[in-house]
Amino acid sequence: MADRLYLSLWYPNFRLENLPAALTGVLRQFTLVGGKRVAAATVYPINFTQPPVYQRIYVDTGQGTGIDRPDADPTASATDAAIEAAVAEATEQLHDDMAYEFEMRWHLWAPEEPDATFDRLNLAPGIDDEAHEPDPEFDESALHDPNALWKPRLHTVRILGFGPAFDVAGYEQNGHLLVDFGLDTPWVPEADDEEEPLDAEAQLHIQHNIEKLLAFTLLIEKNCGISSRLLWTESGEPLAEKLIARLQRVH
Repeated sequence: MADRLYLSLWYPNFRLENLPAALTGVLRQFTLVGGKRVAAATVYPINFTQPPVYQRIYVDTGQGTGIDRPDADPTASATDAAIEAAVAEATEQLHDDMAYEFEMRWHLWAPEEPDATFDRLNLAPGIDDEAHEPDPEFDESALHDPNALWKPRLHTVRILGFGPAFDVAGYEQNGHLLVDFGLDTPWVPEADDEEEPLDAEAQLHIQHNIEKLLAFTLLIEKNCGISSRLLWTESGEPLAEKLIARLQRVH
């Protein structure tokens, strides 16, 4: 069963005024494994049941990928979407009861139905596609091969920073910063038949996805000055155990 995957980050002696720098640091590490620019920024007051007090959407794919944003700002430029500019604009008014969310994107391998169509990302005017080209390790031919089951697909990652009073000090459980990777299916793919073994191609692509996840996590640990981190799933089931259980069906 699909599960949501998160990475919680805590910092020593963390203060609200440190939040923009912490967010910028994590977003910069993400650019080493994924997109170079912010796709959207949102600020929530008090808790997530409240409507946003700020939102700016920089990218509209318009390609039926499931992450389309037709409400994208038509005036957005690559400069606006640069990490430093996007963080500075969204955190201009820092409040201790707000959460600041930034969407980034990366390519991960995913299986699709043999008769499914694959559309190349069409970026909104003014946003260069430097940040959204497939990972150099991807086989470009897979994008166009109608017989290829596995293709590099865009996935959204949400990086959030919490004020100390947001959601009744929710940072104590979720971290000063929280990375929401979305569903864990790129790392533990679902199957119609849970007893169906994963073939060599599937194992190779899952391994590539795992390497990107681990690389991002290790970059944060090395370069962001955190005191602790926790990779966890919404159900509480360890990702490693789910992955091992799925891979063991090969034998």
